[in-house]
Amino acid sequence: MGFIDLLSKLFGNKSQRDLKEITPWVDRIKAVYPEIDALSDDDLRARSAALRQRIQDYVASERAEVESLKASVEGKDLDEREAIWSQVDKLEKDILDKLEVVLDEVHPEAFAIVKSTARRLAENPEIRVKATDFDRDLSVSHDFVRIEGDTAIYQNHWMAGGNEIIWDMVHYDVQLFGGTVLHKGKIAEMATGEGKTLVATLPVFLNALTGNGVHVVTVNDYLSKRDSEWMGPLYMFHGLSVDCIDKHRPNTPERRAAYNADITFGTNNEFGFDYLRDNMATSPEDLVQRKHNYAIVDEVDSVLIDDARTPLIISGPVPKGDDQLFEQFLPNVEKVVDAQRKLCQQLLIDAKKKISSEDKKEQEEGFFLLFRTYKGMPKSKPLIKYLSEPGIKAGMLKVEEEYMADNMRQMHIVTDELFFVIDEKHNSIELSDKGIDLLTQGTDDPAFFILPDIASLLADLSNQGLSAEELAERKETLLSDYAIKSERVHTVNQLLKAYALFEKDDQYVVMDNKVMIVDEQTGRIMDGRRYSDGLHQAIEAKERVHVEAATQTFATITLQNYFRMYHKLSGMTGTAETEAGELWDIYKLDVVVIPTNRPIARQDLNDRIYKTAREKYAAVIEEIVRLVGEGRPVLVGTTSVEISQLLSKMLDLRKIPHNVLNAKLHQKEAEIVAQAGKPGVVTIATNMAGRGTDIKLTAEVKEAGGLAILGTERHESRRVDRQLRGRAGRQGDPGSSIFFVSLEDHLMRLFASDRLAAMMDKMGFEEGEVLEHSMLNKAVERAQKKVEENNFGIRKRLLEYDDVMNSQREVIYKRRRHALMGERIEMDVMNTLYDAGRILIDTHHPMEDFESFSTDVMRIFAIESPFDADTFRRSKADELTDLLYDAVEAAFKHRSQQIADLAYPTLHQVYTEQGHVYERIMIPLTDGRMGYNVGCDLKEADASQGRSIMREFEKAIVLHIIDEAWKEHLREMDELRNSVQNASYENKDPLLIYKLESYELFRQMIEDMNRRTASVLMRVRLNVAPPQEEAPREVEIREAAPESRRPAPQYREQRHEVGSAEEQEERRHTPAQSTHTIGRNDPCPCGSGKKFKHCHGKGF
Repeated sequence: MGFIDLLSKLFGNKSQRDLKEITPWVDRIKAVYPEIDALSDDDLRARSAALRQRIQDYVASERAEVESLKASVEGKDLDEREAIWSQVDKLEKDILDKLEVVLDEVHPEAFAIVKSTARRLAENPEIRVKATDFDRDLSVSHDFVRIEGDTAIYQNHWMAGGNEIIWDMVHYDVQLFGGTVLHKGKIAEMATGEGKTLVATLPVFLNALTGNGVHVVTVNDYLSKRDSEWMGPLYMFHGLSVDCIDKHRPNTPERRAAYNADITFGTNNEFGFDYLRDNMATSPEDLVQRKHNYAIVDEVDSVLIDDARTPLIISGPVPKGDDQLFEQFLPNVEKVVDAQRKLCQQLLIDAKKKISSEDKKEQEEGFFLLFRTYKGMPKSKPLIKYLSEPGIKAGMLKVEEEYMADNMRQMHIVTDELFFVIDEKHNSIELSDKGIDLLTQGTDDPAFFILPDIASLLADLSNQGLSAEELAERKETLLSDYAIKSERVHTVNQLLKAYALFEKDDQYVVMDNKVMIVDEQTGRIMDGRRYSDGLHQAIEAKERVHVEAATQTFATITLQNYFRMYHKLSGMTGTAETEAGELWDIYKLDVVVIPTNRPIARQDLNDRIYKTAREKYAAVIEEIVRLVGEGRPVLVGTTSVEISQLLSKMLDLRKIPHNVLNAKLHQKEAEIVAQAGKPGVVTIATNMAGRGTDIKLTAEVKEAGGLAILGTERHESRRVDRQLRGRAGRQGDPGSSIFFVSLEDHLMRLFASDRLAAMMDKMGFEEGEVLEHSMLNKAVERAQKKVEENNFGIRKRLLEYDDVMNSQREVIYKRRRHALMGERIEMDVMNTLYDAGRILIDTHHPMEDFESFSTDVMRIFAIESPFDADTFRRSKADELTDLLYDAVEAAFKHRSQQIADLAYPTLHQVYTEQGHVYERIMIPLTDGRMGYNVGCDLKEADASQGRSIMREFEKAIVLHIIDEAWKEHLREMDELRNSVQNASYENKDPLLIYKLESYELFRQMIEDMNRRTASVLMRVRLNVAPPQEEAPREVEIREAAPESRRPAPQYREQRHEVGSAEEQEERRHTPAQSTHTIGRNDPCPCGSGKKFKHCHGKGF
């Protein structure tokens, strides 16, 4: 018995410990359930209302104290305001902590209420209850509720995802386990068919009772719409509002109403993009999201791991964004790629000849040429096929070992004859001198594509004894040349990558004259997502489609950092155990494996390993023929569109009917999956394109042995293979799964095939023979673990970079939110004035340069220095800062009061005479350089005697300066991230350099923002009409134009599965919606007796 086994026997394994912790909660639910289930329908609803009230009462005193503190802020000085707001923040955190305590208290009762409601709907076609206002409103927009007098009638059938469903589900015990795990903020791993969607109803209902909102996150918009319609009536029966953000356009009142609902469904991308859009809003009316309270993520591994590889980006056009070099240098790169291809083809022919020779020396030369071919074109299909022959790969690996020795000092002998060198494992490409020579043919400059050593060239200039003017001019020329060549080299490198490392119908497809990325995990098209750093434009140039203009980042966040903002986060999936380490490291989410309701009857067979891909695919076809003959349905899993199409052609030749589901045919998913469980039906699906949809079997199929899963290749991630296996064996159904593997497969070539190839050679395997053993399965899984570790490293690195950005993002977005809402704007403005003064003191005091200090005080604050030169030199920096701040504060308050005093008489006159006509007015202000028209609420401006004018101006100017500075800062951060990668060549850590440089950039941005804000605010005055002789000066006040809704944004959203809503609304494939249309003159469904147009139909 091993040490780990001994520990497990003493303390139990993790699953046993988890179940031991959850079982008491489930016992409490089962204990209270009979009492709850015995209640009448009306009493059940009253019980849930009582729970809701109990939760609100539990934190009522703290909420009242928060409101009282907010009301007391007005008129307090800066220090007192800061103390009050700190207390408010602490109380709001205490409220969230107390809510968790009371939710645990009502947990068993709430779960029992949901289970009892599900049973009643399953057993009764109709449930009659006393009608409430909520029921009446519901009856207008939903067809499952109708009103008869004072009675609301809930039906147990409704439309969901375009199909009518009849409710037939009741929670069983393992679902109570799963629900408890989700409520505790953990991940529930549940097998396919165990009803994860139903499990989520338990914690969603419980946490929605707080009124703080619950977000249910899905992987695509079809599932978010379907699940909101499918599960919605269960919540609505108890007076909880439900909506789906994917049903509404961004930045609309409907989208905001969806977020204000108790329960909100939506896709991960839309939740993330709405957060970014909110932080680009220019008016509080444009904000849609509330505070991030609780989220349940469906298919949590797909969202938090697969989708987390690429950040969400909102980008917009840059000046001269169309001036790109991809199409200009495309012919040069094509010439190099063609030359390399021809060279590698010839090298392979020569290598084969020499290796087949009897002469040992010639054989060695042949393997050397084969290794050179591998370095030049590792993805060449003839090369991959040849390497699968007996002894060939082993011979090449000996050559590789020889040239890899001594830190690859001799590697140039192999690579000098190539035009470029590909490192397949690191996905990188490097031009050789020979390649650069071929690229520069036809240009006058032999260094046309070579970056100069800028450091040494600048040093040489400094040593030439040039005059200051001449030196500056020569430096400018040198840096300009470097920038041009840098862009040139970058363009060529990206084009080379596009040709050598990216294949059409594998990593991407071309549809509607656009390059669309295919998600390697799900096989779905990632509509709207683009490769970064110019790579997407390079692929567009290669495929001869329109090359999109370059863009700059306006707002960005990774999904990791978005979901870490939630007060509580949980998730559910069928496959998270293999990524448990990553989920804990990044999100602090524990994975709990929930036992199945019925034992799994699926038979998982050993992998069948073949030498070549041709043998493997032939064996797959034979297996399909055999299984179809037995009357079993077959699901064939592939890793790319190309393989799907290849297998489809092979089945066509054998005249076997089949369906294909891949990135190109994604629209047919629901229809194809619905047929996939019928006898003899063959379905080819790209890497679980049908994930999240159960394949249901007929009785005849179960008798024949169930669904057969055939994997045509092991994926890089064990989790994806488990997802494929999980399609069979739902709820105790029979089934089988098997993977067909060849030594030519991508994973095997990179990690596992060397020893296997040698072993098959020694054992004298003939073509078509198969290798099959559980030990080989473990070898393949070890290879997968290596890739998983590497991928985790990449994602963690991405997160480390974004963590730097996130700390800055939080500061800016917090300051921006204060400006937008106006609650803390005065405190932020006074802090800005203090910080701007501190910068001046810190800059000039160490040098005792009073003259420059006085000039800067006048330039920024528009006041004389409040102390003389002697005081400046004798006093400490802190004392001087306080003296300067006092003077600045007094001047600012005087200026604010002056504006209010001057504007108030006119304001009061307008309000008195025309207050019933005008709601908002425009006040003209100027800082002497620019004019500003500030919109104010007329009633508020009159009540505050004009003081609110300055607050509105502060909000507008702070927002404007933050947005301009942040946009420029993001551009600089993009450039910094690209430039720091070169630090690795100097044996420095790029991330460390990035952290140091980005801090400096951020500090400079904040200082600049403070100076600009202070300069405008300290100069602002009313833009009064010019005096005419002795006539009194008048303030020109006019009506503000009605606030227009924010227009459709002129930016692109990247990494967006369903595309930007503004641009692609017409192209969306949405399920048929259940429209509940009512004629304007029909009786209103709410039961009021009025016509619809006079009741709930007002404004329609």
